[in-house]
Amino acid sequence: MVNKISLTIMFSMWLTGVTLLVCMPVRADIYRYVDGKGVIHFTNVPTRPGYFIYMRNGVLLYPDDAPDRYDMYISEAAHKHGISFSLIKAVIKAESNFDPYAVSSSGARGLMQIMPRTAKALGIIDLFDPRENILGGTCYLKKLLTQFRGDLSLALAAYNAGPNKVQPLKCMPPFEETRSFVRRVMQYLKRY
Repeated sequence: MVNKISLTIMFSMWLTGVTLLVCMPVRADIYRYVDGKGVIHFTNVPTRPGYFIYMRNGVLLYPDDAPDRYDMYISEAAHKHGISFSLIKAVIKAESNFDPYAVSSSGARGLMQIMPRTAKALGIIDLFDPRENILGGTCYLKKLLTQFRGDLSLALAAYNAGPNKVQPLKCMPPFEETRSFVRRVMQYLKRY
């Protein structure tokens, strides 16, 4: 026969177990996907290829310096300026490798490596602010595409070397750095 003390202890142990189960956090894996328009999707149940693990058991696995970190700003800039998401992302990859604090030997700054003088003309206040840098750099790229009548190679060359070095020649300038930059952007464009 079970006495009152034994019942009380058993009930107390059962209640403690139930309380522990109820108080334990529920965790699920979270997956992330960026579609062709740059829209970021999150889910705990991936419905198509292209999703990758973003968070596992409440731990963020997505590194802070990952290239997709700026996709929301790239999407905004692409929509605002009518430039392809892939092109903007390829320029960022070639210019700074997604480092928002990059500074070149010539003084270009941020993700899209914008010179301070160009930033001032574009109304950019903080070249190290990713959103501002991407919106400003995309605006500048759009101006160059317009100036060079949609010729992507010339617009990219002008983005790298400056429009005054490209406009008089009306062709790719003879600078290996610029030629290499254009080649890299074209390669990255296929990736993104």
